[in-house]
Amino acid sequence: MMSAAETLASRLEALQCHFTWDLDLSRSLLSRCRENLLDIGTENGNRWLGHIYNMRGFFQYKLGSNEDAQSFFNQATEAFNKMRNADEGPWLVVNYGNLAWLHHHLGDQAESEAYLSKVDALNEKYPSPSQEELHPEIYAEKAYTLMTFKGDMNLIADYFQRAIEMQPDVVEWNSWHVLALTYASKYSSTGLDDDIFNIMRIAQEQDPENLDLAAHYLCQRAQKGESIEDEARELATKVLRSPVGSYSGLKPLLWVYRKYISDDDAIDLAEEALQNHPDERYLKRRAALCYQKRLFFSDSPPTTSMLDRAVSLHQEVIALYPDSSLMRKLHLAKIYTQSHDGQAKAEQIYQELLKSDLELEDKQMLFNYYAKYLHFQKQDSKMSTRYHMKAAKIQHQSFFRKNSIELLKKIRDKGRDSMCGEIREFLANLQEPYCS
Repeated sequence: MMSAAETLASRLEALQCHFTWDLDLSRSLLSRCRENLLDIGTENGNRWLGHIYNMRGFFQYKLGSNEDAQSFFNQATEAFNKMRNADEGPWLVVNYGNLAWLHHHLGDQAESEAYLSKVDALNEKYPSPSQEELHPEIYAEKAYTLMTFKGDMNLIADYFQRAIEMQPDVVEWNSWHVLALTYASKYSSTGLDDDIFNIMRIAQEQDPENLDLAAHYLCQRAQKGESIEDEARELATKVLRSPVGSYSGLKPLLWVYRKYISDDDAIDLAEEALQNHPDERYLKRRAALCYQKRLFFSDSPPTTSMLDRAVSLHQEVIALYPDSSLMRKLHLAKIYTQSHDGQAKAEQIYQELLKSDLELEDKQMLFNYYAKYLHFQKQDSKMSTRYHMKAAKIQHQSFFRKNSIELLKKIRDKGRDSMCGEIREFLANLQEPYCS
């Protein structure tokens, strides 16, 4: 017979909430996700506000701030009820589950039990329309949470699809289902297949105020060969008038500008948005990225003023996003390498980062960047190879590890480098299927 403590633990483990969803939570990823949530507008009408507060509460708990966690969980309860215009409903199951877990960790077992009872009551009063499935509210919140963590987009789309099949009239679920399908197909050069494209068209018609979805739809139409420049500029006018936030549509619209109009027009749009709201860190982040893309991927040489502006914006963004600054520092170092007097500054950034205390996945990214810097800027191929090996040796599957392995394979296959034998042995010892 289980003890009371064992029974409580079993009931907690059976909950559907952030504490039981086995989220991948390295500290660096957690910090990046938290900073991204801060860039989402919390103005009235944000239909994901309750879900956002739930995640922010969970993040604060993982970062060791229980008081802030409870505050955000309570704000989630209020936001859900205000949005649904009701004091209770199945949308609170995840929220109450989070509160049950938090009070359990705080040692307040009576309060934990109280929230478990509330979850049981909600599940009984609002059962899932399908006995074989979770409640659609749970599928939708789980999908939205996984999207924040850049999870498996096919799985996320499946969760949204299941929610929609049971409750088809929730506009935001349909819109985000389409976005998940879009992200899952993002590497297609011809855009979405016709079925998904039609689903996106319908979702955009049903959610005309969703400028983020409108920008993604415009992008897909452009990939299919449509001329969209006039519509893009018209959408830009709407985006510039909307509240600032990562759901405003600016991010995908800038991508449309860069790819189908010009990098310089994208910079102008980002600068106009920043001129309207000069203190908004999210807009500085978007503008910095536009300059970065212009510098890294354009064939035309940058002007001195463009380099100076790119440096200035990156320095500001690094200060404004302290918990996720590594990638931006690496980009700043790369920008410095494009000016004749910036090599020493780039080297200084790399040396400071190499001496810093980083998680393994962040070290892997740093080693990959530094290896390329050594090869292209320092012409030190041997040390570059050493750092690609360091990146590949870290057992974390990422773009950077795969990229370093691919570059090592190219050196090995050419057979002209003095380190070919060492590289061959190194790759063989990795025992990865794509190392052969």
